Amino acid sequence: MRKIIPLKNNWTFVKSAADASAAFSCTGECIDLPHTWNAKDGQDGGNDYHRGTCYYIKTLQKPELKDGEQVYLEFTGAAMIADVYINEVHTAHHEGGYSAFRVNITDILKEENHIVVSLNNDDNNFCYPQKADFTFYGGLYRMVNLIIVPQSHFSLDYCGTPGVKITPVVDLDRHKAAVTIEAWTVSANKVTFTINGDSQTVPSIEGHAQAEFIIENVHLWDGLEDPYLYTAEASLESGDNVNTRFGCREFHIDPQKGFFLNGRSYPLRGVSRHQDYKDAGNALTPEHHRKDMEIIRELGANTLRLAHYQHAQEFYDLCDENGLILWAEIPYITMHMPEGRINTLSQMEELIVQNYNHPSIVTWGLSNEITAASSVNEDLLENHRLLNDLCHKLDSTRPTVMANVFMLETENPILEIPDINSYNLYFGWYLGELEQNDEFFDEYHAEYPDRVIGFSEYGADANPQFQSPDPEKGDYTESYQALYHEHMLHMIEDRPYLWATHVWNLFDFAADGRDEGGKHGENQKGLVTIDRKLKKDTFYLYKAAWNKKDKFVHLCGSRYADRAEDITEIKVYSNQPEVTLLVDGKEFATQSNRIIFKFQVPVTGEHVVTAKADSCEESITIRKVAEENPAYTFIRRTPVTNWFDADDLKPDYFSINDCLSDIRANKKAGAIIDEMMAKGASDRGDVADAVKDNPALQRMMGRMTLVSLLKQGGADEENIRQINRILQNIKK
Repeated sequence: MRKIIPLKNNWTFVKSAADASAAFSCTGECIDLPHTWNAKDGQDGGNDYHRGTCYYIKTLQKPELKDGEQVYLEFTGAAMIADVYINEVHTAHHEGGYSAFRVNITDILKEENHIVVSLNNDDNNFCYPQKADFTFYGGLYRMVNLIIVPQSHFSLDYCGTPGVKITPVVDLDRHKAAVTIEAWTVSANKVTFTINGDSQTVPSIEGHAQAEFIIENVHLWDGLEDPYLYTAEASLESGDNVNTRFGCREFHIDPQKGFFLNGRSYPLRGVSRHQDYKDAGNALTPEHHRKDMEIIRELGANTLRLAHYQHAQEFYDLCDENGLILWAEIPYITMHMPEGRINTLSQMEELIVQNYNHPSIVTWGLSNEITAASSVNEDLLENHRLLNDLCHKLDSTRPTVMANVFMLETENPILEIPDINSYNLYFGWYLGELEQNDEFFDEYHAEYPDRVIGFSEYGADANPQFQSPDPEKGDYTESYQALYHEHMLHMIEDRPYLWATHVWNLFDFAADGRDEGGKHGENQKGLVTIDRKLKKDTFYLYKAAWNKKDKFVHLCGSRYADRAEDITEIKVYSNQPEVTLLVDGKEFATQSNRIIFKFQVPVTGEHVVTAKADSCEESITIRKVAEENPAYTFIRRTPVTNWFDADDLKPDYFSINDCLSDIRANKKAGAIIDEMMAKGASDRGDVADAVKDNPALQRMMGRMTLVSLLKQGGADEENIRQINRILQNIKK
């Protein structure tokens, strides 16, 4: 009989020691698992969180063993590079902080055993991730287990395998499924498989057993509506047994119509998720995972991109149970490392082997924004070809996908490697205007109508403290984030060919190198704050669009009480067909048939504003003030577009209001702009090079006005005035 014993308590953490042997003699901190040494310093900004080698130490009494029983240590997440010592004997080395690995310790056990785990999250050139916009936490941040199995047992040695592999093939027309079950064994002659009350005993030949079951009138795993799970069990005569849940579903993706689940159109609309919490880092408990799932279900998302690495088995299980469609990926991100090829392949193998049975997963992600800091050369292409081939070898049932950085030209050969693609676009935040997201996908789809394309990242940072009656790109206001996502929601709904769309991000997350928008060490693109305590207004926009079951009405601007304008916009999000607005208890107006309800309300004093929809209602208080509350503004920006009155400009001469492409088409004006942009590029590094070498992105930028580019680049008023004066002397 298999025993699994969690080793949760009474570990000693040693932050610094000469080596593993010396660490055992050090006085450390008594901790319980899960644990990361970067829970605080990885979230406070400064890009100075501790990266190096730390040690976890535990004394383990030898368990009582029957003849032939084998003992394994299982690490379900040890970041990032692990070395395991048992009684000062080096027993395991593992590179990759997000997947499980095991080590057989049977032959070196004593009556009292000393475990030392050396973990390193320092810079290197061979183990991913190394360059990305999130904190690379170190630690034993998932559970460590002791596993005891009979001499004859299901294999524990290959890539953290669950021991059994389930492959259902659904015949929708005949309402049945053919389910192949495989198992890998040690010292076993036969295996008994049981599925849906039916059992088969088959021989285990050279450590492998296989059987096929037919499930008539199959109960489909059907997404959010009915995520039905079967259980498969495998057992040996020795008493060892394993079981796994699985789901029977069919899916396919059409380049014109998007994602289909079990024969029907099933547009995938959802969010991405990082595995970290405020003050906990990535050392998440089951309660953390359940809380996240509750928020996802409230939102109504039907898909998740689990970025940018393998997540915890507890969370994949929750996704299976709740019917979420998943994109799973490895941390091959931002920067290609020629010395990291083996690591990408090993992390991908572990991701697939450990997660193959989850019906929620529909695609394997090869890389994320890998060309952001690397050129597309033969080594990078070959790495992706090898990953793609490995995925197909290990799993013929799921397509491969890439998340491509916005500056990657659409004709690049790397796009031809995976089965499907998605793009990360931030027009309207980092670069350009919101409408350029629409243009990008329209142009891509027109150029490549037979390719599957999706939207893997989009978002805008928002600190809920900051509010504005006239929100603009870059102001970090909750107000602009709402405007941004209102546009994106409509853009997505108008393009059914997008196979999946994922907001970046569901939760604010730690990126210790960031210092912006009034926060240190956080990426604030989340719809929910990193502590999960506050849902930003935009959360309710998507809830209104995606959650059709739970009636609600949400009044935006609850944190925007002081209003200097005489007439203010009151915005309401609701999934109900009609909303009535009341001001100080009196009916003001009623609107119908929309997700976003906007009302123009006079402000004369302090008012209680109430929105009602069916049985739902919500109220906020606003009040008239003489001047804007400075606490609502992160950086005061003079509105550049108002610096130059149209009547003051000579229409036959160039100005900052002209498009970049028109200015550059003129030899004299173009030379001035090129010189200015070359000077600015010296401070832009890799991004500037990517823009310069990317014809598609150059075309996008060419449609932007110069004033928009200057404003986005942070140019001050006097510099912009000077550029305008120069251009006004050049005739068109």
